Amino acid sequence: MKLFLPALLAASLSSVIFFTFPKGTTVEEQTKIPAVSTEKENANEWISLFDGKTKNGWHIFNNTSDGSAWTVVDGMLFFDPSVKVDGKTAGGDIITDSTFENYHLVLEWKISQNGNSGMIFNIREDTKYRYSFETGPEMQVLDNSGHPDAKIVKHRAGDLYDLITVSKETVKPWGEWNKAEIKVNNGKLDLYLNGTNVVNTTMWDDSWKALIAGSKFKTLPDFGTVRKGHFGLQDHGNQVWYRNIKIRKL
Repeated sequence: MKLFLPALLAASLSSVIFFTFPKGTTVEEQTKIPAVSTEKENANEWISLFDGKTKNGWHIFNNTSDGSAWTVVDGMLFFDPSVKVDGKTAGGDIITDSTFENYHLVLEWKISQNGNSGMIFNIREDTKYRYSFETGPEMQVLDNSGHPDAKIVKHRAGDLYDLITVSKETVKPWGEWNKAEIKVNNGKLDLYLNGTNVVNTTMWDDSWKALIAGSKFKTLPDFGTVRKGHFGLQDHGNQVWYRNIKIRKL
């Protein structure tokens, strides 16, 4: 079938949107005008939580430390335990300034040999709590080949710490990058490690309360109850690296 030039031009022009710039607008000014985006795209927009250069948007839980053991190195948020004094000063869990509810969070992590850390979510910050884990559940970060916690079911990499073990182990060896995802949507919780859905459960129902009652958190009345909270990275005394931390609302 032949398509003549006039018909082709008509078809092309019918799909073109023309913009009229104010009189006197320079070419340089025109090129700076942002592209049009839809409301739907904005609603699903990924928001970077770490700029790769500074700790802007983050602080130490309850501000009990200057957090200098957390440093930014080559686009990574790095925890260096050697900076800590007496095992406490300069360290602590680092958490986002912002709080989140119904979200999809993605990041990458790698752990040192025999290392331990964690990603803690739905944290309530209040001076009545000494630690972020008193309210926030944790997705475990661990060297499964060397850390003693690896011998405990529900304490291995990717586990919903002390609550649910992974359905399949997909963690990479220490020193290699892992991609983790945490999805919380109206109580439905899904954890992904390296593209695999390793944990899925429902928060805040009777089954959730039973999980907590059978865990080490059973004496913490507010654990796992927060619906909108901070996201944090754990100081467990070992070197750990995080990067490409982003979130979108669900």
